[in-house]
Amino acid sequence: MPHDPLRIGLVSISDRASSGVYEDKGLPALETWFAGVLRNPVQFVTRLIPDEQALIETTLIELADTERCALILTTGGTGPAARDVTPEATLAVAHKVLPGFGEAMRAVSLKYVPTAILSRQVGVTRGASLILNLPGQPKAIKETLDGIFAAVPYCIDLIGGPYLEALPGSIAVFRPKSALRPAAE
Repeated sequence: MPHDPLRIGLVSISDRASSGVYEDKGLPALETWFAGVLRNPVQFVTRLIPDEQALIETTLIELADTERCALILTTGGTGPAARDVTPEATLAVAHKVLPGFGEAMRAVSLKYVPTAILSRQVGVTRGASLILNLPGQPKAIKETLDGIFAAVPYCIDLIGGPYLEALPGSIAVFRPKSALRPAAE
């Protein structure tokens, strides 16, 4: 049985990176992480945008409703600074809020840095898309995804998305027995 194709929206939110002051490292870090984890054929739809709430909202809606990305990940803009508006934009376009993702992402990060309590990351659904706010630094992106991704494939199953499968030896994906497909070759 072939693996379901997957479209992933990746949004790096940074005033300075989007204006060319420095190179964005979030998008490449996300693509690298997924290359080492997923068996599914993946198409990335990427955006590098400034910290502007209206633009973030428009981008998330486009990736969910028009581009039909089953998974949308943002990096940056989740702290307490005045320009950090990613959670507000994400919540504004949400159909359902999944508080457990934000709680789990902060718990994972708290193992590494005490400032994790300053993060306001959220997880939401919009239609058949799961949207998660991740940290902006590559090391923190990896740590967070390593800590929460086991629950992502089943969430995507529940909202009508493709069946995500992990490469052997990468992430142990969790699904109830009733939701498992026979192993693909």
